[in-house]
Amino acid sequence: MGNIRGDQRRMIGIVGVVGFALAACVVWLSARMADGTERKTAMVDAELLSRIRQEASNLYIPPIDARADRVWKAIPGYNGLEVDVEKTFEEAKRRGIEAGIPWVFREVPPKVGLDDLGPLPIYKGNPRKPMAALMVNVAWGDEHLPAMLETFRESGVRATFFFDGSWLSRHLETARRIGEDGHELSNHAYSHPNMSRLSRERQREEIVKTQTILKERLGVDNRLFAPPSGDYDDTTVRVAYELGLKTILWTIDTVDWKNPPPDAVVRKVKARLEPGSLILMHPTPASRAALADMIRVVRAEGLALGTVSELISPARIRPDRPLAGPSVIKYETGGKED
Repeated sequence: MGNIRGDQRRMIGIVGVVGFALAACVVWLSARMADGTERKTAMVDAELLSRIRQEASNLYIPPIDARADRVWKAIPGYNGLEVDVEKTFEEAKRRGIEAGIPWVFREVPPKVGLDDLGPLPIYKGNPRKPMAALMVNVAWGDEHLPAMLETFRESGVRATFFFDGSWLSRHLETARRIGEDGHELSNHAYSHPNMSRLSRERQREEIVKTQTILKERLGVDNRLFAPPSGDYDDTTVRVAYELGLKTILWTIDTVDWKNPPPDAVVRKVKARLEPGSLILMHPTPASRAALADMIRVVRAEGLALGTVSELISPARIRPDRPLAGPSVIKYETGGKED
């Protein structure tokens, strides 16, 4: 009886030792497998990161510096585009790369911007930026504005309105409604003079009076000035520059104040349209009737429509070369996606 119990105790001891050994083996094997999985994951990640870095260089689009042109004066710069390697890598790991690398881009600013060029007028945006802007100079009447504003609303287009200060002082509510529609409100001097015929003091007064109305009566922090009739001299541009304003002219003049047929206005815009175009109009019967077709023509050419400030900004509209299908997921511009 004693021997039987001893044998049982020995058997239990052996089983315990074997069990412990098996458990240790399991732990050891699990650790080896986990270690192997980690090494495999690390190798896959390293290969993925290397691939992203190699392909990123082929997707780089260099920025374009702003420059002074003999004819067109100040030409705005245009941001470049580069792959954000770290964010692309993290996005690829999160989504898996079966459908391709989910590229994430960021903009690269040019080394030379408009502000670096000093006091120069602007007639157009950067020719690589697929955008145009509609600018409406307002110095008389308001009977055509409601119909034009309705067309802008229906088309989802925002324009820049340059107000003569004397008109603005009498039509503050109209201007306020224009701003509430998302349009840009800017400076067109006070009494529609030929600026080049005025003294420096008078030129400054014309600009400051309208700037004061925009700021104090409408709460607008304006940064643009369009000289009446496009008349200016170096003093005009310098005075505006000293006041923190960029002098804006135009690329295409509809000459709508001569009351041409609306289809003639549209044909003129279509014939002269190019990326970066600043298109000038007024609240006239011709532009009111032609506006919807002008917008259609611009969009048919593959150009976006924005305000003057948006056009002369170096910010990109979209990548200007195709970047393979469904793997392109995000285009970052200051936190926005395109």
